[in-house]
Amino acid sequence: MSLLDLSALLLTLAALFGYLNHRFIGLPTTIGIMVITMVISLTMVLLGKLGLHLGADAAAALLADIDFDDALMHGMLSFLLFAGALHVDIAELARHRLIIAALATGSVVFTTFAVGTASWLLLPLLGLSLDYGYCLLFGALIAPTDPVAVLAIMRTTNVSKSLRTKVAGESLFNDGVAVVVFLVIAQSVLSGEAVTVTGVVKLFAIEAIGGVVYGFLIGWFCFHLLKSVDNYQIEVLLTLALVMGGYSLASYLHISGPLAMVVAGLYIGNRGRRDAMSDRTREHLDNFWELIDEILNSVLFLLIGLEVLAVAADLHVLAAGLLIIPMVLLARFVSVGVPVLVLKRFREFSPGAVRVLTWGGLRGGISVAMALSLPLGEARDLLVSIAYVVVVFSIVVQGLTIRKVVASVS
Repeated sequence: MSLLDLSALLLTLAALFGYLNHRFIGLPTTIGIMVITMVISLTMVLLGKLGLHLGADAAAALLADIDFDDALMHGMLSFLLFAGALHVDIAELARHRLIIAALATGSVVFTTFAVGTASWLLLPLLGLSLDYGYCLLFGALIAPTDPVAVLAIMRTTNVSKSLRTKVAGESLFNDGVAVVVFLVIAQSVLSGEAVTVTGVVKLFAIEAIGGVVYGFLIGWFCFHLLKSVDNYQIEVLLTLALVMGGYSLASYLHISGPLAMVVAGLYIGNRGRRDAMSDRTREHLDNFWELIDEILNSVLFLLIGLEVLAVAADLHVLAAGLLIIPMVLLARFVSVGVPVLVLKRFREFSPGAVRVLTWGGLRGGISVAMALSLPLGEARDLLVSIAYVVVVFSIVVQGLTIRKVVASVS
C-alpha cells in the first residue's frame, strides 16, 4: 500500500471513529477513537480464533505496512511536542523548574530500576522468562510519562494552572532522559558492551544537552524570520519548516529531536508570540497548530488501538501486564512523593498534588514505540505485549478518571 493510500485510510478511519464517538459515545475524542479501534480489533481477533477471518488478514497487512516506531518517533512526535510546547507559559515553567527537573530525571531513573527489578522477580512466577537487562529495558520504556497522552487529557480537566504546568512540563522534558537511559541499557544488553560513566555522560551530553541547545538556536533563528515579516501564511509556513526541517536535522546530528522541538516550541510560543507576531498571525498560528495537534492525536490513538493485533494473545502475558500496573503506579507514587516532600520546605504545593501527579502520569504511544524499536524476538514480543497492557490501562482507566481525582482534591 502506498503512503498516500495508507494515510488516506488512517485519516478516514480516525474521522469516522471520531464521529461515532462524538455522536453516540461521548468519551474524550482521542480515548473514544482508541476504544472503538480496540473493540473492532479485538472482535476481529476473536472471530479469527473461531475460524471467521473477517477483515483480520487485511488489518494485519495494514499494520505490517506501518512502522509504529518510525511513524511516531520520527514523524508525528515532532509536530505534537511543538504544538504542546507552544501553549506552555515559560515563566510559569521556570517557577516550577525544581520539581519539573526532579520528575523529568529522578523519576525516570528510579522507575526504570524499580519496575525493572520488580518485573524480573515477578515474571518467573508466571512462567515467563526474561533476562534482567531486558527487564531494565522495560522499566526504561515504561518510565516516561507520554506528553501526547498527558497533554490531550490535561486539557479536559479543571486542574490548577500550577499543577498543570508541572505535569505538562515533566512530560515534555522527560523523553530526553528516558531515551538516554533506554539507549544506555540497550547498548549493554544488545551488544554486550560494558556501560561506563564516561559513555553515559557523553551520550547524555550529545542527546539531551545538544538537543536543548540546538532547539534554542533554531527557535531563535525562526523568531528573527517571523519578526521580519507580517504575513500569517508565511509565518505559519516558517513554523512548519522549523518543525519538519529542524527535527530531520536533529536526527541527522544524532541529538534529541524531541527536546529540540520542546525548546523551539517554548521559544516561539512565548517570545515569538509576544514580540514577532501580530494579533492576526497569533490567531491563525494557534488555529493551525491546534488542528494539526487534534488530527495527529486522533491518528496516533487509532494506531495504538490497532496495535492490539500485534500483541501476543496469551493469558500469562495479560496477567503479567495487569500485575505490573500497580508496580508502575507505586513507583510513580514514590518518585513523585519524595521530591514533593523535600521541596515542600521551600514552596507550597496544591492540595493533593502527589495524587494528581501520580494518577496523571499517563503512559502512551512512546512506550509502545520504544518497545517496538527492539530487535525481533521473543523478548521483544513479551515487552511489547506487557507495555501495551500498561499503556491501555493508563490511557483508558487513568485518562477517564483523572477528572474525578482532580475534583476530589479541589
